[in-house]
Amino acid sequence: YFVVTISHFGNLFTNCSSLRLALLNIVNFNPTPTKKQDNPEYDKYNNTKRRTGVVNMRSKRNKTIDFTLEEASPELLSQIIHPTDNLQTISNKIINGDSFKVMTQLAPHQVDLALIDPPYNLNKQYDGLNFKKMSTSQYQTYTQKWIDLLKPLLKENASIYVFSDWATSMALAPILEKNFTIQNRITWQREKGRGSQKNWKNGMEDIWFLTANPSDYTFNVDQVKQRRQVVAPYRQDGVAKDWQATKNGNFRDTMPSNFWDDISIPYWSMPENTGHPTQKPEKLLAKIILASSNPNDFIFDPFAGSGSSLVTAAKLNRRYLGIEQSLLYCAWGQYRLNQIKDDPSIQGYTDGVFWERNTLAVQEKLNANKGQVMKELKKLKENFCFFFQLL
Repeated sequence: YFVVTISHFGNLFTNCSSLRLALLNIVNFNPTPTKKQDNPEYDKYNNTKRRTGVVNMRSKRNKTIDFTLEEASPELLSQIIHPTDNLQTISNKIINGDSFKVMTQLAPHQVDLALIDPPYNLNKQYDGLNFKKMSTSQYQTYTQKWIDLLKPLLKENASIYVFSDWATSMALAPILEKNFTIQNRITWQREKGRGSQKNWKNGMEDIWFLTANPSDYTFNVDQVKQRRQVVAPYRQDGVAKDWQATKNGNFRDTMPSNFWDDISIPYWSMPENTGHPTQKPEKLLAKIILASSNPNDFIFDPFAGSGSSLVTAAKLNRRYLGIEQSLLYCAWGQYRLNQIKDDPSIQGYTDGVFWERNTLAVQEKLNANKGQVMKELKKLKENFCFFFQLL
């Protein structure tokens, strides 16, 4: 083991490249490399491995996806579609391009569910591209522009969900009402956010639930129930009333409301976390997709960002198509799509229900029990097959 105090070397460390390389080798010293380190160039997802140095060293538990385009493999980038391709029959892909141009090239009447997360009417930077705050009328014109392009793509019974903050919502409402049927406005709680000395902390965001037809649309209420722990269980004649007594605790599966307080913003130790500044959680998107679509339905996101909606759709056995103008964000999204075969889970969604925050231990225990049951069933099946072969 070596103990090195880099500050003792002063300017010598800065100016001497050979010494700097030696120090980095000491910092990264590993006498027993693992199998993943056998290939020094690519990781298991065919993405260039990062060099761990003094500047960018971070915790091994940090799972944030924020590699650069230079670190992306050619194979990964080749999976991203560009507007020069024929887009009429494309699905299960990310398109790198301007949504306002690409949408004109897509086949009409194919979208069952549209997830729209446009830039909020705020000054914001996305991978070097600046979105500047507009006047209310200008933002409404901007909104009407993408709505006009979206409408021809929708099926007659399609559902549309539009994301916004509280201020943007006031500009959106009259435009959305003019073009669609407003079924509800969902408010979800963000546990992150900066405080303010002169105002209330902004801890909520809105999701507008819209439909193309006022009465003909998909809504699977039984798919989006929330499992809550029962604090004061009530029994009638000794039997649990409206709740379940299990070895893992007492729970009640409740009907979903339009206020969601069980959502966690992706953070550094979550596999879904990326460097995108306004990334939506997979759990939040899973609620929408399960409620307003069915397996093999077509999910469309014209402002796909780092691909959260597409990844969630794929995990839930839906077809999908996304458009994103940043090639870097497309690469992050494609990288996540490639990982689904190894990890199709959605944090906070277990056993066909959505769980409250801070119940991960219970969910993991439940999954472990289910895994043991599946092993026993598999063994039982093998024994039956062996028995019938003897017959």
